[in-house]
Amino acid sequence: MDTILFKRIHKNKKSISVGRGGTRGKTSGRGTKGQKARSGHKIRPEIRDFIKRLPKLRGRGKNSNRGIVEKPMAVSLSVIEKAFTAGEEVNPSTLRLRDLIRYRESSSAPVKILGGEISKKLTFVNVLVSDSAKALIEKTKIATKPAEKKAEVKVEAKKEKPAAKPAKKVSKK
Repeated sequence: MDTILFKRIHKNKKSISVGRGGTRGKTSGRGTKGQKARSGHKIRPEIRDFIKRLPKLRGRGKNSNRGIVEKPMAVSLSVIEKAFTAGEEVNPSTLRLRDLIRYRESSSAPVKILGGEISKKLTFVNVLVSDSAKALIEKTKIATKPAEKKAEVKVEAKKEKPAAKPAKKVSKK
C-alpha cells in the first residue's frame, strides 16, 4: 500500500508566532499608535463636517405640517363690474388680459371672486366664488360654471364573472 496517495483529514494548525515574524504580532496590522490603532475607535466621517456647515431650514414653526399650497388670488365683484360688460365670460385668462390678476401667478394659482356690488349679468367659469359673492350672483341670476377639477379618472364597471363555487369551511377541532 502506497502512503503517498493518502490525504490528511485534519490539516496542521498554523502556529501563531508573536513578534517580528508573525502576521498578528506587535501592532496586529493596525499600523503604529493613534486613534485608528486603538480598540473601539470611531472616526467622524468627513462628509459630516460638510453637512454641519449647511444652514438649518427654519421658519415654518407650528405650521410645519401644513401643505405648501398657493392661496387663491382675490378679485372683488365691484372691480369685475367695472372691467367687464354685460354677457361676458369671466375666467382666469380674461381677468389676466384686463390686468385684474398678475400674469405670473395666474398660471397655477386659483382665482377667487369675493363680494362687492354687481348689477351686470356675467358668466363665471373656472373660478372659486365666496359665499357672499355667491349670494349676490344668485340675487342677480348670473350663470356660474364650477371650476374644473384636475384630471378626474372615470372607472368603468367590469362585467361580473360567473360566481365560483363557495369555499368549504374547515372546522378546527
